[in-house]
Amino acid sequence: MGTTITTGAGLEGVVAGESEICFIDGYAGILSYRGYNIHTLAEHATFEEVIYLLWNGRLPRRAELDQLRADLVANRPIPKPVVDFLGSNGKSELMDVLRTAVSMLGLYDPLGRDQSLEANRRKALKLMAQTPTIVSTFDRLRNGRPVIDGDAKLGFAANFLYTVTGKRPDELMERAFDVALILHADHELNASTFAARVTAATLSDIYSAITSAIGALKGPLHGGANQDVIQMLLEAKTPDNAVAHVKQMLAQKKKIPGFGHRVYRTEDPRATHLRSLSEELGKRTGHTELYQMSRLVEETIKQEKHLNANVDFYSASTYYSLGIPVDLFTPIFAISRMSGWTAHVLEQYQNNRLIRPRAEYKGNPDGMPWVPLEQRT
Repeated sequence: MGTTITTGAGLEGVVAGESEICFIDGYAGILSYRGYNIHTLAEHATFEEVIYLLWNGRLPRRAELDQLRADLVANRPIPKPVVDFLGSNGKSELMDVLRTAVSMLGLYDPLGRDQSLEANRRKALKLMAQTPTIVSTFDRLRNGRPVIDGDAKLGFAANFLYTVTGKRPDELMERAFDVALILHADHELNASTFAARVTAATLSDIYSAITSAIGALKGPLHGGANQDVIQMLLEAKTPDNAVAHVKQMLAQKKKIPGFGHRVYRTEDPRATHLRSLSEELGKRTGHTELYQMSRLVEETIKQEKHLNANVDFYSASTYYSLGIPVDLFTPIFAISRMSGWTAHVLEQYQNNRLIRPRAEYKGNPDGMPWVPLEQRT
């Protein structure tokens, strides 16, 4: 008796495994990490608390949070050969550089081949701490500016903004970026997370698993949409032009970046917070037109296509208002999602089974006759 195969294009609707990390109800617009609704976390948590929650299944106590923060600071520095690599590839695409640099980290980690739980937790900590260092170091070096080592007194979000821009963010900017990191931290078995778990399921090391994830995130159908959004808005320049530009794109059957989602059938709950952050930061930094353009584009797409904005749409104007270079938008996605990726890899190791799906064969039937080389036409 043959095996029953459940199929779905792109594995849509196919349950590929069990997890205790993230819950999504796309019809109700619910996203939660370890049982905590994303709205609760966005309103009350810090990103460091979310990292701890994803890794440990509960919120940290004060001493545990202080220790995590101290450990993240202590593990920020990256090996010199990785710094040298970053300095010699200034004209390369940043996601290519990030993917390669993360892979390189595994070469210089003494625990690289140790697959014990404690070793993998230490490696997850290093990846979490060092990924933003890779991104900020590369950006400073390629622009001929001195690398900023960071400030041990600053939290995760504030330190990244400081090491990229050279300016300590004010309270609103720090909180806005902290919330943005929380909103991007995990999203169940999206393409990059699934890629990480597939690699981890072979019992390959965590650096290989995360390198797989970054490779998947690089694709424009996954992590690059917010860059496309801001480029569309900057190209339009004014609110009136933005609406006309979008209508022209629709007439040409072009996809509007930042709208629609494979899972959500209502508003992406992450977009709710980013819309508000975009407005607040726009007022603070003088980018009110970006927010106005975003609102008009959103209204137009809702009216014309009945699509809702997703997490990428308002993260674009939020990041731009924070002074972050456009090509850092997708790497920032990776910085945030590193918390979720590593949580999923650790979970995969704890209850591992090789991930090996089946394919529904659509080719020629078995038993094709062999034709000698000389007789083939």
